[in-house]
Amino acid sequence: MIGRTRASTLALAGGGTLGAGWVLLMLLEDRGIFLSPVPWGVGPVLLVLGVVVFWTGWTVRAYQRGHRPALSALRAARTAALAKAAAVTGALLAGWYGAQGLLALGNGPFESQQSRALAAGIACVCALVLVVAGMIAERFCQLPPPSDEPRLEIGEDGAHD
Repeated sequence: MIGRTRASTLALAGGGTLGAGWVLLMLLEDRGIFLSPVPWGVGPVLLVLGVVVFWTGWTVRAYQRGHRPALSALRAARTAALAKAAAVTGALLAGWYGAQGLLALGNGPFESQQSRALAAGIACVCALVLVVAGMIAERFCQLPPPSDEPRLEIGEDGAHD
């Protein structure tokens, strides 16, 4: 069974991507290769994805609390997988856009670089929102702890109590 995504794992993924992305972008820039700026539409798209992930997790939570009459087990499992994927993807994107923003800030106080840094910064913050939405939705999909009912014990010979 795969457990919930740890915040430390996401921080490591995002930080590693930030460092590796920054080094890669510096090497490309030294060779005269410049990436196009981060499109302004990236931030809103990441926010919409975060809302969708949160909403799908909320439906699973509503079912677990008895506020929703039926929910397919397959849909709940897919929602948990979506939440985990959103958290990891958001962490990776936050690192990548953070690297682009840091590089643009380091290139001087020119208006074009400030605009690039702002677009990358907004995308980075929106990616962090996706991380949080994924982690919350993943928590919503967590099954409650088992009840205190007696458990069926199976012995080595295959017999049970």
